[in-house]
Amino acid sequence: MAREVPLSEHKDLLRVLREAKQALSVSEIHEQLAIKVPRRTLQDRLKTLVEDMTITREGRVRSTKYRLAKDAPSSAETLDALPLSDEGHLALERVSQNISARNPTGYNQAFLDEYAPNKTRYLPDKLTAELARLGSAGAHEQEAGTYAKQILQRLLVDIAWNSSRLEGNTYSLLDTRRLIDFGEAAEGKDQREAQMILNHKDAIEFLVRNVDETGFNRYTIQNLHALLANNLLPDPAAPGRLRTIAVGIEGSAFHPLENPHLIADNFNTILKRAEVITDPFEQAFFILVHLPYLQPFEDVNKRVARIAANIPLIRTNLVPLSFDGVPQDLYTKSVLAIYENNDISLLRDVFVFAYQRSIQTYAAVRQSLGEPDPFRIKYRVELGDVVSRIVTTPMARENVVQFLKPWCDENIPEEDRERFRTTVENELLALHEGNFARYRIRPSEFQTWQTAWVGQ
Repeated sequence: MAREVPLSEHKDLLRVLREAKQALSVSEIHEQLAIKVPRRTLQDRLKTLVEDMTITREGRVRSTKYRLAKDAPSSAETLDALPLSDEGHLALERVSQNISARNPTGYNQAFLDEYAPNKTRYLPDKLTAELARLGSAGAHEQEAGTYAKQILQRLLVDIAWNSSRLEGNTYSLLDTRRLIDFGEAAEGKDQREAQMILNHKDAIEFLVRNVDETGFNRYTIQNLHALLANNLLPDPAAPGRLRTIAVGIEGSAFHPLENPHLIADNFNTILKRAEVITDPFEQAFFILVHLPYLQPFEDVNKRVARIAANIPLIRTNLVPLSFDGVPQDLYTKSVLAIYENNDISLLRDVFVFAYQRSIQTYAAVRQSLGEPDPFRIKYRVELGDVVSRIVTTPMARENVVQFLKPWCDENIPEEDRERFRTTVENELLALHEGNFARYRIRPSEFQTWQTAWVGQ
């Protein structure tokens, strides 16, 4: 059985390789480690990282050297991507071991049975109170779903992109926006990726537009699955239908429940318990934990959980949960920790980080509720210059993407570039004959640009 590698030592090893400007020998790596380990131990860990394709090996025998694989930085940076609690670190260590070192396990019925709504708390009261304060969208007195309806177009793109990204979808944010806003699929991409994103769009619209009818009930969750799995499963009758066959979890030692009657009973239990939880954040997190753990559908279970987690947030006019900035690898391991160890600590860390990021993201959207956007104030001049240049050139949609990246690389700080590009595109989509003058654009220029923009 493989020996468990302490997270601190693993991070230290990846740090050395990440900082190196060239391939390093075992001796060179050993010398630069801040946390010293026996040379033989280091060799074993390097061998494992090569097998995992995190690093590459060059040369032979005595001349062997190592470097990070070209596609490995995201995996390495996952370890530093968001702050983890001590419990979260331990959970990550356990599921980061080689699968041969992780004990096979099945569905633990007690994990669900022992949860008592409004008595058991996965999220501390103090934490949810703070999230509620920060996530308030200022629509407490308005009817359920008011805030989500106001930001629906932005919501469709953000959640569809991030949730799809967590499934390995390679569409960029701008690709996703063009697909949702204009129906234009990205060239060179798998059609299943476009289908996945469009399915997310349909699922989110279903929740927002039927907020008075949806909830934690079979109608809502099974139809969410039908929408998210549409045209993606081999069996056309599988979307929306509870699972009657055995399934496996790739890369996991967990074996989901197989008895169809128990699956149906536990599915009903999960929904009943979720519906009576009074705290919206506890409701959201409970669903994120227990729906994927049960695997009630043949596939697409995590997607259903992520979208369903927004049900209580939409109903109470809180900022939605978009999973912005969550690394795919870390999210996957947080779910594995639940599958294999019933350990919620890593997913809790991910959930809190994700919601705090959502709060920051949607602060920019609150201008629709009468609050100025500090980001737009900060870059008021740059936004005006860029929008004016795009319109007066005039640029077609496909040329805007090519123009924006190098311009932002030269003029906008790295940490703000993605948000600035998104803000520019939002401004372009919102331009109409009643507001273009604020960008010093003449009517003739606007009309010429509109023709180029829509490709007529």
